[in-house]
Amino acid sequence: MIASHSVKFIYDVAPRVQIQCLHQTTRPLTPVRGVEFFQGTLDSTDEIESARVFDTTLRDGEQSPGTSFSYDDKRQIASILDDMGTHVIEAGFPVNSDAEFEAVRDIASSTQTTTCGLARVVDGDIEAALDSGVEMVHTFVSTSDVQIEDSMHATRDEVVQRAVDSVERVVETGTTCMFSPMDATRTDEAFLMDVIEAVTDAGVDWINIPDTCGVATPTRFKAMIEKVCAHTDARIDVHTHDDFGLATANALAGIEAGADQAQVSVNSIGERAGNAAYEEYVMAVESLYQTDTGIDTTRITELSEIVEEKSQMETPGNKPIVGDNAFSHESGIHAAGVIENSDTFEPGVMTPEMVGATRKLVMGKHTGTHSVRERLVERGFDPSEDQVRAVTRRVKDYGAEKRRVTVDDLERFAEEAGVERGQQEEEEVRV
Repeated sequence: MIASHSVKFIYDVAPRVQIQCLHQTTRPLTPVRGVEFFQGTLDSTDEIESARVFDTTLRDGEQSPGTSFSYDDKRQIASILDDMGTHVIEAGFPVNSDAEFEAVRDIASSTQTTTCGLARVVDGDIEAALDSGVEMVHTFVSTSDVQIEDSMHATRDEVVQRAVDSVERVVETGTTCMFSPMDATRTDEAFLMDVIEAVTDAGVDWINIPDTCGVATPTRFKAMIEKVCAHTDARIDVHTHDDFGLATANALAGIEAGADQAQVSVNSIGERAGNAAYEEYVMAVESLYQTDTGIDTTRITELSEIVEEKSQMETPGNKPIVGDNAFSHESGIHAAGVIENSDTFEPGVMTPEMVGATRKLVMGKHTGTHSVRERLVERGFDPSEDQVRAVTRRVKDYGAEKRRVTVDDLERFAEEAGVERGQQEEEEVRV
C-alpha cells in the first residue's frame, strides 16, 4: 500500500492574508526525471547533454523601458543568482556611468560565479570592462547591413576590423572574451561567417549569436546555429528576443543545435517584448529535456518576485512557471483530478515544489462539487450531497459576477445552506 502524502493548498481570505490547508492524496508527487506516463508520445529526452545559464537580467533586463535597478537592487539580485548556481551573471555596462561601474565591480568581487561586463567595440568600453574586474568581457558590434549603415554609419570592413581589435585586446589580458555579431539573424549569411571566422582567428572564447530583433523561428535558428558551429571552434552562446513570443523556444533550439549556453532574463524582462525567460529555459531543460543545469530551481519563485518588485514590471498571472495561475486550478474537472493526483492536470515532470511555489485551488464560476466538498470538509463541515450542490451553486453564481470567492465566502455559503460542522470542529470553535 502506498503511503499518503500531504499537498498544501492556499486560500486567499483577505488582502495579504493566506491560510494553508492540508489535503491527503493517495499517491506521492511524481519525482522529476522519471515520470512513467511521460515515456510515451514525447519520450525523446536525449537531445542535449548540458545547458549553461547566462543571466542578463541586470543588463538587458534593466533595458526594459521604465526599469532602473539601484546599486542595492543589483547586489541583491546578483547574490541570489550566484547562490542558485547561475553560470554567468552579466552585471551591466561598466562604461555607462560611475555608479554602473561600481556595481559591476562589486558584483564581480563578491560572487563566486563568472561575472560579465558588456562593451562595444570601442577602446573606452573595453578598458572600463577590464578595469571593473569582471572575469568575462562581452563585446559586440552590429553586422546587419541596416544597422551598419543606418546606426553605425560604417562599412563591413570597418566592422570586422573593430571586432578583431577588441577581441585581441581582451584576449591578451587573459580575460575570457565573448563576442556578439549584433542582429545576427538579419545579417547576410556569408558576411556573418566571415566575421565569425575572423574573431575565431583572433582567439575569442565564446561567440554569442543574438536574435536582436526577435525574428527567428526555432527551425531556422537551429539550422543557423548548426552552421555557426561548423565555422568556429569557440563555444557558442545564444541570445533571443521575444517579439513573436518565441524567445525561449529559439533558445532551446539553439541548445539542441550545439550551443553550450543561453542568455536569459528573469521574468523575461528586457528590450521591447523582452528576452528568453530564465525560469522557462531552466525548467524546460530540467523537466522536458531531463538535463541537470546545476541551478537550485527551488528559489525560482523567490527570484521572480524580487525581480518583479525591483523592476516594477508586474508579472502576468498566466506567466509560465512563476505566474499566479501557473499552479492554480478552478475548473471542476481539473480541481477534482488534481486533488486525486496532481499529475492529472499538471505537467507531472514539474511540480510547484520544484520552483518554490504552492499549488492553489481557486473557487469561482468553474468550480465543481468535488472541489467544494473537499474544501468544506477541510474547513470542518460535514455536508450532505444536497448541501454540497447548494453551496456549489452559490460559489458559481458569486464567481460569475467576477467576484473573488474567499474562504470566508465559502463558510458563509455553507452556514446559509445549513451545513453543520463536525463535532470536533464545534468543540474547537467553542474553545
